[in-house]
Amino acid sequence: MAGSNQTRVVISGIGVVSPIGIGIDAFWDSICSGRSGISRLESIPTENLPSKLAAEVKDFDPELHLYNKKFLKVMSRDIQLGVSAASDAVRNAGIKSGVVDPDRFGVSFGAGHISTTPDELVEAVELCAGESFEVTRWGEDFMGQITPLWMLRQLPNMPACHISIEHNAQGPNNTITSQDSSALLALSEAMRWIKRGAVDCMVVGACTSNINPVDLSRKNLIDLLSRDEDPKRACRPFDRNRNGTILGEGAAAFVVENYEHAVRRGADIYAEVIGLGAGCDGHTLSDSTQQNDTGLVRAIESAMKQANLKPRELGHINAHGKSTKIDDQVEARAYHRLFGDDAAKIPITALKSYFGHFDAGSGAVELAASILSLRHGATPATLNYETPDPLCNLDIIHGGVRPLTVPTAMTVSRTSFGQSAAAILRAI
Repeated sequence: MAGSNQTRVVISGIGVVSPIGIGIDAFWDSICSGRSGISRLESIPTENLPSKLAAEVKDFDPELHLYNKKFLKVMSRDIQLGVSAASDAVRNAGIKSGVVDPDRFGVSFGAGHISTTPDELVEAVELCAGESFEVTRWGEDFMGQITPLWMLRQLPNMPACHISIEHNAQGPNNTITSQDSSALLALSEAMRWIKRGAVDCMVVGACTSNINPVDLSRKNLIDLLSRDEDPKRACRPFDRNRNGTILGEGAAAFVVENYEHAVRRGADIYAEVIGLGAGCDGHTLSDSTQQNDTGLVRAIESAMKQANLKPRELGHINAHGKSTKIDDQVEARAYHRLFGDDAAKIPITALKSYFGHFDAGSGAVELAASILSLRHGATPATLNYETPDPLCNLDIIHGGVRPLTVPTAMTVSRTSFGQSAAAILRAI
């Protein structure tokens, strides 16, 4: 099948595993109800952590989602979340064996840093140190006691590998490790493969879990985390009184498909991808308290040009909205730089207020929310937005779901290093 720039690319399946719901129905119901997934951290001790709140995925049983359950022993929490979301997306798309040519079925998936947990090394330490727990033989003696399959739980390419095995996707397979922007960059890659005519269908998404002792300790040292005592108000993007983000976990996955292929098999199409852009700031400013908006500006410019839209033709922007002073102000500055007076008129939602920030995975979950917003004709409200930040000056949706009057949506993601991506979708 020959590809072309005229080839239309659509979303035909969605899977979500998030702190506010597992499955698209539970997820969307939480958003419409204004139900936060942020609470006091339960899975690990918090007495030595400055930030004691998190957004955890509760009641998650990967065996209810995975086809190849024997692989669970070599899946970290991150991988379990991602592969489960992908299985739900494929199921939601109505793809069964024989529906898609395996050679023309690929995977492009985002992943973050996958940390090991101390308990995974306890047995090896005990064997080498004995009852005294004085490790004097690190080297070959110690490493030789670690199971050979241990590393498979930490490799960021493993979600894409497991998804390929689960669904016999024998086409292109790649992993994107670009933190927050990973999901949208994976979508961009899938779109290029489809437009080139190399594949008919791709599984796209991203997964991350920051809910482990190593990540939580590290993030408490290097990131701006909220020290708020009230879980329901802790994450408040663009609010003047915000004081940091909240860590979380989750994944979302999508079946991305050639429009004609989807129509032929009778798929229920959620939305069309009409614009994708990426950019990077390109350099680090000498003042570490400042950040550059260049990458985000470039990403949005490219996506808007591809989509051939004017600012007022955007139904909403699903913002990165990290809920830190600097990140939100840099993002707002990019919108004003791009859209001028129209920047304050475009409806904006920031969904980390529901489920926190978890690098690659949060960008994917935000994308799922925008697609469902197009399906239901409603834009979610931002939680905890009470006092506008005059340095942002944006139309932040709050207080309740707002009708979506224009059937398009843009979702953006940005890393602290300036890597940015933007995707524009249209309802079908």
